[in-house]
Amino acid sequence: MTTAAFPAEASPTFPYGAIAMAHHDFSGKRILVTGAGKGIGREMVQWLERCGAQVIAMGRNPDDLAYCALTSVADLADVDATRAAVASVLPIDLLVNCAGVVELESFLDTSVETFDHLMAVNTRAPMVVAQIVARDLIARGVPGAIVNVSSLAAAVGTRDHLAYCASKAALDAMTRVMAVELGAYGIRVNSVNPVVTLTPMADKAWSDPVKAGAMLSRIPLGRFVQPGEIAATIAFLLSDDAGMINGVTLTVDGGFSAG
Repeated sequence: MTTAAFPAEASPTFPYGAIAMAHHDFSGKRILVTGAGKGIGREMVQWLERCGAQVIAMGRNPDDLAYCALTSVADLADVDATRAAVASVLPIDLLVNCAGVVELESFLDTSVETFDHLMAVNTRAPMVVAQIVARDLIARGVPGAIVNVSSLAAAVGTRDHLAYCASKAALDAMTRVMAVELGAYGIRVNSVNPVVTLTPMADKAWSDPVKAGAMLSRIPLGRFVQPGEIAATIAFLLSDDAGMINGVTLTVDGGFSAG
């Protein structure tokens, strides 16, 4: 696999300027990215397109997907709609389960409706999407790779994130089972678990400077993650360069977990 480099855009929140990123060759690959309307998912689509892939961007709002040529619209909380949407874009060679939602409620105030919704989108939907993709890969007799976008919250109790933490911990457990069962077919499954990433969803939870400051103080590198850094990590796990990486929960947290 050849590599090249292209710069990541600098931003006020990323004071270190442009950085070189590995460019994996995904020419001839069809890649499905869920949650592609915003944040990490949108960055992922653009990243993979630069790497030569044919990318299908899946999201709930068609207006958010207008930037991509190939799209699929579905509410991932709706199982039937999700199954139909994924089946309509087969065959898929590589999958990024990136869609996720968060609601801020304390343990005592978490409603059953909130809990069920976050589990449906953050855990059940990745299962449903991956089942369809994996069955097709097996039927075609070709290897593949799946990356589930999880969170550091899967392992770290975070105030007002009960349902979110539970859904991501369940996603990590599911990733391990998928890796064990699908490995025999040459399908690798891993998860990426970022600390706070600078996306619109993160703004919802971390816009309070006091709250954000407390989290930043626990990150040795002293900053939150850029979406492009997560895209680079996912691209590596999808690539042949990660051919023996399977069942891993890869934390991207600037050293948070080391403290």
